[in-house]
Amino acid sequence: MAKRKILIINGPNLNLLHKRDPKIYGNANLEQAKSDCQKLAKELAIEMDFRQSNLEGEIINLIQDAVDKFDGIIINAAAYTHSSIAIRDALEMFNGKKIELHISNVFKREEFRHHSMISAVVDSVICGLGIGGYAIALLAMNNSFDE
Repeated sequence: MAKRKILIINGPNLNLLHKRDPKIYGNANLEQAKSDCQKLAKELAIEMDFRQSNLEGEIINLIQDAVDKFDGIIINAAAYTHSSIAIRDALEMFNGKKIELHISNVFKREEFRHHSMISAVVDSVICGLGIGGYAIALLAMNNSFDE
């Protein structure tokens, strides 16, 4: 069987995760999450691509380019989670497995963060587990292929 291919997409400001409020985001940086996922992907025999963009159109292009190339997408759309119908529409067109990921517990934060534009078009949502949520999402994605 061919290796499963998973795309992990990170939205705006996550490139500066280590400079954000440590009470909300901890002290980790996105490179640490990437490194953790690379190690786990190797153990699971998964081919993984880990991307970050601050631009909505680039995120949409990543999703569109993933169609027919990737088996699953894990997306931390960051602030675009709450505002982007275009990212939602692109995710809806992707027929593989999809997991929405948030580092913080969005439900303990400002009310506008309680609504996700993308939750209705993904298979599951993981939030509030810090950067450890990335590895959990990768494990969950891998396990979902056996269902």
